[in-house]
Amino acid sequence: MKVNENTALLGQRVILVPYTAEHVPRYHEWMKSEELQQLTASEPLTLEQEYAMQRSWREDADKCTFIVLDAEKWRAQPDSTEENCMVGDVNLFLTDLQDPTLGEIEVMIAELGCRHRGLGTEAVLMMMAYGMTTLGLNKFEAKIGQGNKPSICMFKKLHFEQVATNNIFQEVTLRLLVTEPEREWLLEQTSHVEEKQYRDRSWWSHEANSC
Repeated sequence: MKVNENTALLGQRVILVPYTAEHVPRYHEWMKSEELQQLTASEPLTLEQEYAMQRSWREDADKCTFIVLDAEKWRAQPDSTEENCMVGDVNLFLTDLQDPTLGEIEVMIAELGCRHRGLGTEAVLMMMAYGMTTLGLNKFEAKIGQGNKPSICMFKKLHFEQVATNNIFQEVTLRLLVTEPEREWLLEQTSHVEEKQYRDRSWWSHEANSC
């Protein structure tokens, strides 16, 4: 999706940046993990296929992707590259032709040492707020493997309710309807987030050096 190609979102724990070719080698290394393949229901790709996938996701109007950066590492190492700060990704899929206000959301924290630190939670909150304010979404769904208890628990803490179980695919579906109280709660949870122009790299050095 090109809507977010020049958008960077700065949170407390994470920074969300568009998925570019710069990020592909690190992402490709992550996806060699059988655990991540199982958790994300993905097939292993060659590096060339991964680059093609990145280009496809940038062009497709029904997919919105951000790479998740570790904000603490970024602030501690001002000269570090984005690739060195990468910890995962967060995605929205707008594939329901009957309901353009519904987005399927998923998050992956690929770096083992970065799990259980609240990075995935903040990334999801930031992505939902972006989907709500920029993409016009008011409903979110998450489809999660039945064995991924931490992810199911996280989404339930974010007010999602389990609405379906698919024993064939061994996954559960959770849903959040953004009522006015939920909208106010979500905006409050993300009131600290700053939106910057991604291509204007002054935010990178300025924010890092000021911390």
